[in-house]
Amino acid sequence: MQQRHHNRDQYFHELANTSRKYLIPYILQAHPIEQGMKVLEIGCGDGGNLLPFSESGCDTLGIDISSGKIENARKLFAENNACGSFIVKDIFKVDDMTEKFDIIVCHDVFEHIDNKPEFLPRVKEYMKPGGIIFMAFPAWQMPFGGHQQICRSKFLSHLPFVHLLPKTIYRFILNLFGEDRRTVDELLSIKSTKVSIEKFERLASEAELVIKHRQLWLINPHYETKFGLRPMKLGSILSRTPHIRDFFSTSCFYLLYTK
Repeated sequence: MQQRHHNRDQYFHELANTSRKYLIPYILQAHPIEQGMKVLEIGCGDGGNLLPFSESGCDTLGIDISSGKIENARKLFAENNACGSFIVKDIFKVDDMTEKFDIIVCHDVFEHIDNKPEFLPRVKEYMKPGGIIFMAFPAWQMPFGGHQQICRSKFLSHLPFVHLLPKTIYRFILNLFGEDRRTVDELLSIKSTKVSIEKFERLASEAELVIKHRQLWLINPHYETKFGLRPMKLGSILSRTPHIRDFFSTSCFYLLYTK
C-alpha cells in the first residue's frame, strides 16, 4: 500500500494539483468556471478535487458516504483557508436537497457504484439548465482497474490484470498474500461493480445524457503526482476501437449534458 493512502494531507494536495492542472482545463473546454458558480462533487472523499474550484470563487459542496473522509475534508479545507461545505450522505438517500448546480464532479466513483442504472438519472436531478457533469473512471479491464494498488503486499499492488481472474481464484490469491478482510472485501466489491467504456456510454444514453466530450488516457493524469509519469492521451484509433480500448484506458474523462 502506498504512503498516500495513510497520509491524507499528501493525497489531498495531490488531488488538488491534478484537478488544477487537468480537470479544470478539461471542463473549461465546454463550460465556464466562474465566481459564484455552484459546484457539487459526489463521492468527494477528502475534498482535494474541490479545492481549486473553491480557489476560483465557486460555491462548493462535497458529498460522501464516509463520515471520516468528510471530517478530513472539513479539516483540510480549514487548514488551507478554503471555503466549502461537506455533508455525509448516500446520494441515493438524499431527499432534502433542492439546490441545483452548474457543475457536478464525479471522479473515480462510478466504478464503485452498485446501482449504476439509477445513478446517472439521480445525478442529473441536481443539474441546473445548461449545467454539465464531469465524470472520470478507470476502465475495468485496464492493468490496475481493480484498484489492487491498495493491497498491503507490494507484489500484489504492482501486479497488473490480476483483478481479471475469476472471483474464486482472485480471492484465494488475495488471502494467500495475507491481505486483511476489509481489503479483500473492498477489492471483490470493486470487481462486482466493474464498468467498461461501452457500458458507461450505454447507461449515459439511457439516462438521456449527451456526451459532449470524451478523452481516454493511456497514462492517467493523476499518475503525474503519484508516480512522476507524464500523462498521455490514448491514440485516436484505439480510442475509437470498442472493447480493445478498455485494456489501455487508465482513466476515462467525460463531459455530459442533458438533451
